[in-house]
Amino acid sequence: MKKVIILGAGGAGSELTFYIEDHNSKVGPDDKIKIVGYIDDSKKNWKKYNYNAPLLCNIDSYKPNKDEEVLIAVMEINIRKKLIETMLRKNAKIGSFIHHSVIKPENMEIGVGNIIFPFSILEKNAIVGNYNFLTTYCFISHDCVVGDNNFFSVAGIAGAVKVGDNNYFGIRSTVIPGIIIGNNNIIQAGMVLDKNVTDNETVFYRF
Repeated sequence: MKKVIILGAGGAGSELTFYIEDHNSKVGPDDKIKIVGYIDDSKKNWKKYNYNAPLLCNIDSYKPNKDEEVLIAVMEINIRKKLIETMLRKNAKIGSFIHHSVIKPENMEIGVGNIIFPFSILEKNAIVGNYNFLTTYCFISHDCVVGDNNFFSVAGIAGAVKVGDNNYFGIRSTVIPGIIIGNNNIIQAGMVLDKNVTDNETVFYRF
């Protein structure tokens, strides 16, 4: 059984907790996950979501244990980036969670620290980097290359798309085949991206 600490006791932490509990109800003992507790700078969210596991400490006071992994349950890209850097400085082990319902090839090239919610699909010959967060029903198609710390909210990219780092894909946004996306971009909800995007752009539709 893997032991994890969830960094972030807000809405993302609540969703992650729910999916871990669902995962545990459907897998064998060796694949179950124990939530040891939560790290957050505020008790407000922890109280709001009525978690079973305790609030352990704030971020600055966290001291890693060798037998525990940290799951980063924060959706805001810039905050996630800072938290990743903080955990790495502390030599914490940033873990991954992939729900049992996710479809992906066994030998897929995928990095560390990825969180992937139910019913997502990662196709053969796709490459996924580190610290990405995919909510339910996301898809990464064949021959795609995805960098680090990207957030996909019920979003998907078609074949041979290349994505850099620190990009936010809003709800139901999609990318057509062969598009190249740089770094630090925001793709707003519902967008169908059919052109390359460089860096530090916001893509939205104006009525």
